[in-house]
Parts: sequence; structure tokens; C-alpha cells
Amino acid sequence: MDWISASWPWYVGGPMIALVMFLMMYLGHRFGVSSTMETMCTMAGAGKVSDYFKVDWSKNMWNIIFVGGAVIGGFIASEFMSVDTGIQLSEATIANLASKGFDQPGSTFMPAIFTWDNLLTAQGLIFMVLGGFLVGFGTRYAGGCTSGHAISGLSNLQLPSLLATIGFFIGGLIVTHLLLPILL
Repeated sequence: MDWISASWPWYVGGPMIALVMFLMMYLGHRFGVSSTMETMCTMAGAGKVSDYFKVDWSKNMWNIIFVGGAVIGGFIASEFMSVDTGIQLSEATIANLASKGFDQPGSTFMPAIFTWDNLLTAQGLIFMVLGGFLVGFGTRYAGGCTSGHAISGLSNLQLPSLLATIGFFIGGLIVTHLLLPILL
């Protein structure tokens, strides 16, 4: 059973993703976590406010099961199956990250701003509330999330998904190199 807790090589993970994509296309489903939010909003009665949510949500119940399985699977993997391999970084990189507010609890780097203590500070509100709103708005405006466009849309050879994926990467680079140093 050691193989299940070890990192899997690309030639195993890649074909497994492709298999899931082929099955979903065959069954007529689209892959993406943002689709689950649509289903949840529809179930909560958002159709009373917007015609967009006036759909039969029972056809998309698989979305909820998919995301629930991803959360449960992630928990099981992290709590019971993971092997702490640590992150191999140079001392210069660790010092640079520490100067920007990142600490190293265990084997992951996390900015100090992403803690419960920092949630109600101005910086915490900017990152979590405003950032969450912008992610949600961007997902809706782009017609899907990064996983939906980059995996499902690109595998269907959709030009809008290619443009959205390029935009995601450009946006990530801008935030990482221009905005984060200002905000941190």
C-alpha cells in the first residue's frame, strides 16, 4: 500500500485525468467546481431572484457529490496517507519569503495573513472578502473556473477556454509580482 501514499508520476496521473474527461464528455457533463456553486445557489432558491438559476438542479446533483468527494478524499489523504517530504528550498528563498510575511509551519509555506486571528483586520478583509468576491466575480464573468477552462475547455479545443486560461496565468503573474509585494 506504499504506492497509494507516494507521489504518482505524470504518466499515471495524466491518463487518469484524461479518462475522467472522456467519461464526463461521454456522459454529457462539464467539469468545473464553479458549476457546483451554480447548483448550490439553485437549490437554495436563487431562481426566485434570477432567471439564470431557474433550472432543474437534480440533473446537476453529481456536482455536489464530486466536490464532496474531493473534500473528503483530500482530508483522508492529508490526515491518513500523506508522507511529510518537506519542501526543498534554498536558505535565500526561505529568508525572502520570511521577509514577506510567510512562515514555514511543517512543510508548507503560508502567509501570516491567512489565519483566523488576521481575518477581522483590514488586511485580512482585503485578502479574504474582497479577494473572494473578485474570484467569484471573475469565475462568473469568465464562464467558469480555472479547472473547468484549463482541463475541460482545453480538452474540448474551445478557443474561449484557451483565452481564459491565458488570462488566468497573466492575472496570476501580475498579482504575484506586482500586487502581492504591495499588499504584503
